[in-house]
Amino acid sequence: MATVTVEVNGRPYAVGCADGQEERVRILAKQFDNQVRAVAQDVGQVGDLRLFLMSALILADELHEARLGGGKAPFAAAPASAATDGVAEALNAVAARIEKIAQNI
Repeated sequence: MATVTVEVNGRPYAVGCADGQEERVRILAKQFDNQVRAVAQDVGQVGDLRLFLMSALILADELHEARLGGGKAPFAAAPASAATDGVAEALNAVAARIEKIAQNI
C-alpha cells in the first residue's frame, strides 16, 4: 500500500492508496481542493470540517445528477437565494453536530 501526501485548502494530508494509484489520488485530491476553495470563497473559512462537508455534498449532488442523466444543473451552479441560504444553515448545523461527536471520540 502506498501513501500520498495531498494538499487540500492549504493543509497536507497523508492518504493511503493501492500501489500504482498515487497519481490518480493526486488528481482527485486536486479536484476536491478546487471545490473546497470555491466553497470557501462563497462562505468564508468556516473550518475544514464544514468546508469538506459542504464540498462533498456538492460533489455528491453533481454525481447524483450525472447518474440521472443531468436533468437539472448541479447545485454548485445554482444562484444564491433564500433556498441555498437555508441549505447552508442546515449544513452548518450538521457540521456542528459532527464536530461535537468527533470531540467525544
